[in-house]
Amino acid sequence: MNTIFKNILGIGVIGAMLVGCSEEAKMAKMPPQKIPVIKVMQQDVPIYNEMVGQVYGYKDIPIRARVDGFLEKIAFEEGSTVTKGQLLYKIDEQPFMADVSAKQSKLAEAKTQMTNAKNELDRYKPLAEMNAVSKSDLDAAQANYDASVAAVDAAKANLRSSEINLGYCTLSAPIKGIIGKTEAREGEYVGKEPNPVILNTVSRIDTIRVQFSISESKYLQLAKAYRKAHSNEEARDAVDSNETKADVELILADGSVYEEKGKIDFVNNTIDANTGSLLIQASFPNSSRILRPGLYAKVRIQFEVAENAIVIPQRCVIELQGQYSVFAVGEDNKIVSKPVELGYQMGDLVLIEQGLSAEDIIVIDAIQKVGSGLVIEPDFTTFESKTNN
Repeated sequence: MNTIFKNILGIGVIGAMLVGCSEEAKMAKMPPQKIPVIKVMQQDVPIYNEMVGQVYGYKDIPIRARVDGFLEKIAFEEGSTVTKGQLLYKIDEQPFMADVSAKQSKLAEAKTQMTNAKNELDRYKPLAEMNAVSKSDLDAAQANYDASVAAVDAAKANLRSSEINLGYCTLSAPIKGIIGKTEAREGEYVGKEPNPVILNTVSRIDTIRVQFSISESKYLQLAKAYRKAHSNEEARDAVDSNETKADVELILADGSVYEEKGKIDFVNNTIDANTGSLLIQASFPNSSRILRPGLYAKVRIQFEVAENAIVIPQRCVIELQGQYSVFAVGEDNKIVSKPVELGYQMGDLVLIEQGLSAEDIIVIDAIQKVGSGLVIEPDFTTFESKTNN
């Protein structure tokens, strides 16, 4: 039995060895597999910085109820374009008209008293010259007249104040623009908290403003980059005029880039001590009227250009525990893993700070099929970037 078992075992071992040799021979005869590769790109890359901002109209003017009363009329369509001077709201005028009438009566009374005082003073003057009345009587008549003149002036001021309040009952558009949703309806009492004081807002949107903030460190970084890209004189002029020559773009919420470029027209003079940030404002033409106040958007500013930068598709990059690498084709078409340091990212492309040169060839779209030491047949392909900077 032992002899038979040994013979069977020997036959099995010999068979396995034959099969193994056959597989090795087959592997040796297999040609290297075709793997898609690309040559790294070298080009000038504009470096952008993106900040989140909020859109405002070129002018956003609140329509306030400056007197309190019942809202009698709304004379516009919400969301429509209104012209300067167009009637918007009307508050009940009756109480204010009554007040104007009362102040007119007070003024008439004051004028009558002034006339009487003037007549009395005119009678006393010639009598005083003949010593027919005492000097004190003349002084009293003069003082009475002066007081009546002051009373007329006060009555006129009170009347003017009442007329102004009466005028506040009619609210007109201060500018041409788009008016929003009304905060009060006809019949409501307005003008005192908690009732609506700001009834609406009219916005001029042929040009819009975008306000955004940057941190102190980002401000210093951008300021140094701007100074590096421009002469000292240009940098000083930018500070003095509160403007820069930097291109400003707007990235909308759907990811699209707004068609018209803007300019920075305001940089706050101080860093906010509470937030450690600097407020900046850029203005954009809005001829299409697509932008509306209240939108959130990203402001993209170009301050420098990385010249002859090494750029590769992001999908060529391998990440492992925070470390980045790519598979490059080395000598004899052997795969080599190269660690890289990533820089500025732009859509489906990424700038390589360190680790690659302009002559390198790297694997694309087949990084799961290769490993260090594997010999391949490079299949050169073309990468079409969808990035639109």
